[in-house]
Amino acid sequence: MTRPVWVNIAALGFAGLTLAALLALGTWQVQRLSWKNNLIAQVEARAFSAPVPAPAEAAPEYLRVTTHGTYRHDLSLRVKAVTEIGPGWWVMTPLETPDQTLWVNRGFVPTGLPETDWLTPKGPVDITGLARTSKPDGTWLEKNDPAANRWFSADLPEMSATSGITATTGYYIAADHTGPPAAFPRGGLTKVTFRNKHLSYAITWYAMAALLVAGLTYAIRNRRRA
Repeated sequence: MTRPVWVNIAALGFAGLTLAALLALGTWQVQRLSWKNNLIAQVEARAFSAPVPAPAEAAPEYLRVTTHGTYRHDLSLRVKAVTEIGPGWWVMTPLETPDQTLWVNRGFVPTGLPETDWLTPKGPVDITGLARTSKPDGTWLEKNDPAANRWFSADLPEMSATSGITATTGYYIAADHTGPPAAFPRGGLTKVTFRNKHLSYAITWYAMAALLVAGLTYAIRNRRRA
């Protein structure tokens, strides 16, 4: 039985639209790849360059900064963390500098470590690390509860309100590690990594487009022979 012409036209039209969509998706992923590579280059330039004085208000993510001040250990807060070392806490401590008060993530401490082991150093200190932006509300599974002093993300406005300090910066400093390698808090654990699979996605979309063209060519040839 001969298939109506309109059916063939509709099938070709659908195949053409599908091919256009696959090519568009592949091209979009190529554009995303270029954007991601530029972003990675910018971030790495900030993170691994010489530190700059800590800005008074805002700082781009992963900017390497340095400052000088005195820790307020009595106002330290702990943020739940799971690292390559194991479960524990990030120690968030206000740092009073001559110009401002800002939060410093001094590093990781494992569960069960006595506070007396990480309430140092006392007196003026020099801090160098990466600027990280405030993370409000907690995580997808666990929400911050300031009233109960339960923290799952570094929500700087809430932390400042809980501690009764005025910290004007919209970022905190993830401090580099200082002291012996095995000392806690263990700083320098910030991972400057980005997921970048746009090239594989682009290849997948273009490969599907090529397969569609090959299948369509095969079907048309068979139809003409018939």
